[in-house]
Amino acid sequence: MPKIYTTASEIDFTIGELPKMPAPSRVLMVKPTYFDVEYVINPHMKDHVGAVDKLQAQNEWEYLEEAYEELGFDVQTIDGVKGMPDMVFCANQSLPFVDSDGNKKVIMSIMHSSERKGEVNAIEAWYRTQDYEILHLDPSKVSDFEGMGDAIWHFKRQLLWGGYGFRSSINAYQQVSELLNTPVIALELVDDKFYHLDTCFCVLNEKNVLIYPDAFTAAGLEMIYNLFDNVIEATSYEAEKLFAVNATCPDGKNVLIQQGCTDVNQKLRDAGFSVHEFSTYEFIKSGGSVFCMKMMLW
Repeated sequence: MPKIYTTASEIDFTIGELPKMPAPSRVLMVKPTYFDVEYVINPHMKDHVGAVDKLQAQNEWEYLEEAYEELGFDVQTIDGVKGMPDMVFCANQSLPFVDSDGNKKVIMSIMHSSERKGEVNAIEAWYRTQDYEILHLDPSKVSDFEGMGDAIWHFKRQLLWGGYGFRSSINAYQQVSELLNTPVIALELVDDKFYHLDTCFCVLNEKNVLIYPDAFTAAGLEMIYNLFDNVIEATSYEAEKLFAVNATCPDGKNVLIQQGCTDVNQKLRDAGFSVHEFSTYEFIKSGGSVFCMKMMLW
């Protein structure tokens, strides 16, 4: 049922009516060998060029990798590429999917910034070693689309939440929806500090979501509140300074989140989630945290 929804009044389904999709069981991570802040393409990078402690970044990355393994995920790691310092944020270069027949597909991104365009080919080369059908958007009609940085699956349902305004264009979602035969809830982002949907919107499970409300329009918030039973809101400090909403809940129970998010962590525990804190301070200097540093796969 390909369709783009931009207001709550357009929504003509319930979550329970949507086709089911299995939860991912694999994780892709890109080693941070060449990670650094070498340019400024988002507000968080300002004043951090050349300021990354690479040994600390490696340690932070390894703790996250171990966490996925401890949760029972099959973790795949690939080497970074010199000259592509942001490739470590491997949620951005693709959008993988598995249909109701178990067919694995992936749409490759069209990166907004010239500094990151080469990452797509590097990630696509890895997908070609896997059993995924590789799909591309029409570059003559789509100027930019940054994969799961902006397009986030509803937990275990064939529904996409699609952010647009800074790194992805809304017209990309028409092609995405048609290629995957999947509806898209289009959410306009209005604060450039929250330039990807994954910085302000974290699907926890089928009924729960963590958001930073000021990153959205009133129309976007209405759609979020319409389709989730429980919406947890992060404070401006924890969302902006600690990237609280760039958390991930890969199994619907365990939340991996940047350390120190006291308010959000209590709300998550009150909602029945297990919270696991990690230091990602070196990666926050580049504008990313836990969610950005992995790609969930089937």
